[in-house]
Amino acid sequence: MMMRKMWRDRAKHLSMGSALVLCLGAAGLVAPKVQAQQAPSSGERQTLDRIVAVVNDGAIMHSELEKRLDRVINQIEAQGSTPPPREQLEEQVLERMVVEEIQLQMARDANLSVDETELNRQVRAIAESNGMSLEAFADRLEEDGTSLAQVREEVRRELLMRQVQQRQIGQRVSVDERDIERFLSQQSPSSGDTSMIEETRVRHILVEINPTRDEEQARARALQARERVMQGEDFASVARDMSDDGGSALSGGSLGWLRPGQTVPAFEQAMSELEPGEVSAPVRSQFGYHVIEVLERRREDVSDEARREQVRQAIFQRRANEEMGAWQQEIRSQAFVDIRL
Repeated sequence: MMMRKMWRDRAKHLSMGSALVLCLGAAGLVAPKVQAQQAPSSGERQTLDRIVAVVNDGAIMHSELEKRLDRVINQIEAQGSTPPPREQLEEQVLERMVVEEIQLQMARDANLSVDETELNRQVRAIAESNGMSLEAFADRLEEDGTSLAQVREEVRRELLMRQVQQRQIGQRVSVDERDIERFLSQQSPSSGDTSMIEETRVRHILVEINPTRDEEQARARALQARERVMQGEDFASVARDMSDDGGSALSGGSLGWLRPGQTVPAFEQAMSELEPGEVSAPVRSQFGYHVIEVLERRREDVSDEARREQVRQAIFQRRANEEMGAWQQEIRSQAFVDIRL
């Protein structure tokens, strides 16, 4: 059976607020040697499924626990170690499942959901980390007795729990400038290396595709906006009049200074091909059609800024990891849990 390696979480501090983003790492699925299983003889009695834990208004079934135990044991064996006795692992694994169930219930109560685009990206990344295309990965899963749908559901659960953790832990952890200065003062002096990046000051007009405007109509409207600009109308005025990006329309479509990686690929590619003062043809992205104008470019030394951000992330990650255990104990103590092993 193809079993998943332990997910490796990575956390980063966002520029807006103290939000913790815990994402699925690049760890993939490993495929231990498949063991043939003998079908039970007709004389063997089939054991009915039963509840092994009640968690608030939810339940964990014995079959779910058995599957998780199998996976944990396979993971340990895949790392070249000998797993402890199954009975010894059972209580620990069930306790972890209880805490996960509490977090999933919190996600449900908060009406959290997983974006299908992000879910697809994560699943494709797992396939690629195993050196396979998504199609080959799905075939391999089928061969080993599972399915791509099961993996997608597992990833969905992980992403939901990360959203809950982001909301809860992010509110408890902060890093201020004094923390950063204290850390830097304990480090060796910098070698003086510089890191230069190109920034672009840009503005845009966005035309969305929505229930009342199809693809063709959206593109036609974007062309209309560009034509008005090319005929001499002020870009900012056209943006205020026609752009569906409410955040930038009021400021004439201005997005300020952008660095590489801050926009979606289609937008960034089109922006990089424009000279200052040029206006793009309509550019399609997942948000709709953009009409982009590059105003100017500059090169900035961000070596000190990047170093401080790395320190901020390191401190935040350490504190978040410390806080995670305390938070999980807290939500566990507040939940109704009835263990029925």
